[in-house]
Amino acid sequence: MELPFPPGDAFPNLELTDHNGNRRGLAELAGEDPTVLQFFRGWWCPKEQRFFRRLVALQDEAEVGYARFVSVSVDPPAVSAAFRAGLGARWTFLCDPDHRAVDELGLRETTDTLNNPFVPAVFVLGPGLRVHSAYNGYWFWGRPTATELVTDLRAVSRAIRPDWDAPTPSA
Repeated sequence: MELPFPPGDAFPNLELTDHNGNRRGLAELAGEDPTVLQFFRGWWCPKEQRFFRRLVALQDEAEVGYARFVSVSVDPPAVSAAFRAGLGARWTFLCDPDHRAVDELGLRETTDTLNNPFVPAVFVLGPGLRVHSAYNGYWFWGRPTATELVTDLRAVSRAIRPDWDAPTPSA
């Protein structure tokens, strides 16, 4: 499956309920910072649990590097909140238990007809929700490594931060 929203496209401004039951928009959550937007099957998938450990290991660096993470699943808020807490994740989890966004975005995994989850996918976004990179994680090895995420976040940061290069004294 080729993912919708290839690099260069603008990602839609999703508005979903978060893990606390509050309505949140993706543009609000991303702000103007580099953002890792992750769609996942659900708490029950061992591949997702392994990938989340990768993200949790990067969250301190993302915070000090002014990058954001947002994760989206079809799990209801209470389940997402429990999963998030168990992982030790500090970023926002968005919930699509009625499966509206999964269909609107064209990201439904068609092989799982019991849960009807999202296809595991990761998008690295820049300002304006512009897609910098997209990873199809249906197979585990299609998901980005920590090094790939850092490389993508560095590229987006370099492009949007006018002060990327430290000022030097005038001679």
